[in-house]
Amino acid sequence: MLRNHSNTVLPRVESSPIVVMGLLVFNLFFNVLANASFKIAAFSPTWRGFLAWQVIGNLAGFITVLTLTGLLRHMPLGVAFPVTTGLSIIGVQIMAARFYFHEPVSAVQWLGTLLIAMGIFLVYA
Repeated sequence: MLRNHSNTVLPRVESSPIVVMGLLVFNLFFNVLANASFKIAAFSPTWRGFLAWQVIGNLAGFITVLTLTGLLRHMPLGVAFPVTTGLSIIGVQIMAARFYFHEPVSAVQWLGTLLIAMGIFLVYA
């Protein structure tokens, strides 16, 4: 059992690497989907398209929060938050911006992506 600062007992949950990796993958997928949906909504020519993509983005964002909550059962907040945030930055920049929207990524941005990846490795290791 763990205790937090207010002396509340927190149960320890057995961590399965498959569950943790699955939650990380779902978190990344839905975070990228949420951000891509908001980009599509921003350029939607109709209010219905705008509203539909906003709903999709917000639902994906809600699922992102649920996956983060699931991860917090298996790892400390100080690890789960930077890992999911870093993966989200990389995922949105590479998968959504570069490959889906064909936005240019400069050499400095690629260097930043590499540094974020190294930071994730150091936090998770």
